[in-house]
Amino acid sequence: MPDGLLPILPVLLLVLAAEFVNGWTDAPNAIATVVSTRVLSPAQALIMATALNVVGSMSGTAVAATIGKGIVKTEAINLPTVAAAMVAIIFWSTLAWYYGLPTSESHALVAGLSGAGLAVAGPSALLWDGWSKVLIGILFSTFLGFLGGLVLMGTLYRLLARTLPGTVRRRFGRLQILSAAFMAFSHGSNDGQKFIGTFTLALLLGGLLPEFQIPLWVILLCALTMGVGTAVGGWRIVRTMGLRITKLEPVQGFAAETGAALTIELASRFGIPLSTTHTINTAIVGVGATRRFSAVRWGVTVEIVAAWILTFPICGLIAWLMAKALLALQ
Repeated sequence: MPDGLLPILPVLLLVLAAEFVNGWTDAPNAIATVVSTRVLSPAQALIMATALNVVGSMSGTAVAATIGKGIVKTEAINLPTVAAAMVAIIFWSTLAWYYGLPTSESHALVAGLSGAGLAVAGPSALLWDGWSKVLIGILFSTFLGFLGGLVLMGTLYRLLARTLPGTVRRRFGRLQILSAAFMAFSHGSNDGQKFIGTFTLALLLGGLLPEFQIPLWVILLCALTMGVGTAVGGWRIVRTMGLRITKLEPVQGFAAETGAALTIELASRFGIPLSTTHTINTAIVGVGATRRFSAVRWGVTVEIVAAWILTFPICGLIAWLMAKALLALQ
C-alpha cells in the first residue's frame, strides 16, 4: 500500500460506494430502452454498457476536472468535506432507488460538495465557474434532450410513413443496438467522469497527488465499480425509465437514445456536467409526445421530476450537517 493511502482510505471507499450507488441508480439509464424493447437481454445490455462506460470514461477528463476543481475551492475544503458529500449522495440515492426513482447523481454530487463546502468554509468556498456549467447542463438536459427526442422521432415518422411496421421493427431492432452503445459511451464520457474527478480530488487533498491530474487506474477503478453497481441493482431503474414513462418500440428507443446521447456528448466536450438521467428521461418524453400527449404517463414523470428538484436541497443539507458533525469531532 502506498505511503499515505491508509489515512484517506475510508474517504476513497466512500467515493467508490457512491460510484457503486451511481451504478444502480444512474447508469441503468444507458440501457433502459434497449432492454424494455427486448432488443437485448439484460445480461447482454449490461456487458455492453459496462464496457462502453469504461471506454467513455477514458475519452476525456473535462467533466472530471469541472467536478474536481471547479465546484468548490480545493484549498478551502478537506477530506471530511468529501466524505460528508459522499454520505449525502449514498443516503439520498439509495432511498430513491428503493422507490424505483432515477435520481441525478450529477445534481447530488454538486449539491453534496457545495453543502459540505459551505459548512467548512462558507460561501467563499463555492466557485461560480463550475456552478455556471452545472446550470447550463440543466438547460442542456431539459430542452435539448426533449427536443432531440421529439425532432428525431418526428423526422423518422415522416421518413417511415410508407414502410411496413414489421420492417421498421426489424431494421431498428438492429440500429437500436448502435444507439444504446452510443448512449452507454456518452454516459461514461460525462457521468462516469464525475466520481473519477471526486476520487482524484480526495487523492489531492490527502497529499498523494501534487496536482489535479487523473491517473489511469482511477478511471478504470471507478468505471468498473459503476458497472458492478448496475449489475447488482439496476433493474428497478430500467423498469421505470423503459416501461413506466411511455410504451417504446425499437424505433422510439433508437430516437430517444440517439437524441440523448448527442446532447450528452456535446456537453462532455465542453466540460459541462449534466444529468444523464434527466437527459434520457426528457428524450423519452419527447419521443412519446410525438404520438400523442396522453401517450406519456405524466404521473410517473412528475414523480421523477419531484425527485430531481428535491435532490439539490436534500443532498446539500445532509452534506452540510455531516460536515458540521465531522468538524465537531475533530
